[in-house]
Amino acid sequence: MYARSTTFHGSPGNIDAGITFVKNEAGPMLDSIEGCRGLSMLVDRESGRCIATSSWEDEATMRASDGQLRALRDRGKDILGGDMQIDEWEIVVMHRSHHGECARVSWLQGDVDAMAEIFRVGILPELEQTDGFCSASLLVNRSSGLGCATTAWESRAAMEASRPAADDMRNRAASDARGEIVDVQEFDLAYAHLHVPEMA
Repeated sequence: MYARSTTFHGSPGNIDAGITFVKNEAGPMLDSIEGCRGLSMLVDRESGRCIATSSWEDEATMRASDGQLRALRDRGKDILGGDMQIDEWEIVVMHRSHHGECARVSWLQGDVDAMAEIFRVGILPELEQTDGFCSASLLVNRSSGLGCATTAWESRAAMEASRPAADDMRNRAASDARGEIVDVQEFDLAYAHLHVPEMA
């Protein structure tokens, strides 16, 4: 399974219009494309940063969709404002008990195979014992050595309470992957329609 994320560094005042666009236009269009397995949208209402992620059955299907979706992405950029960044990923871990209200995203640079192993063996079992945990995924880009780990939480309070444990897990993962933490951000989960099977 593969994923394409489009990050919009938009204006906080345009967030609601962006969510409406994803729900009414982008989501239904992606649902109609062969091989697409859904879409999710994370938003930070304070900074205006939004991440829309589509999932795909294989790399070829994802790449074939690029031209078809270019106009849709440009329209999203016009609505949200600001710059746009596109990243492509391989989905190596996906574990979900249920959808949450918010999510923490951590970007790590390092050995992506080691990252995947520590995520499966060392981190997922701990996350499952953490109050308010809903789901976790790990996306990797093998050419750049970048990993993107996302955990979803039942509430903002649960996510905030998990921060000390998450910091410890993230530091261990970066150390074991012989890498470094690039960035950590917290978001509201505005649209959750990814249909990726269990891959833990």
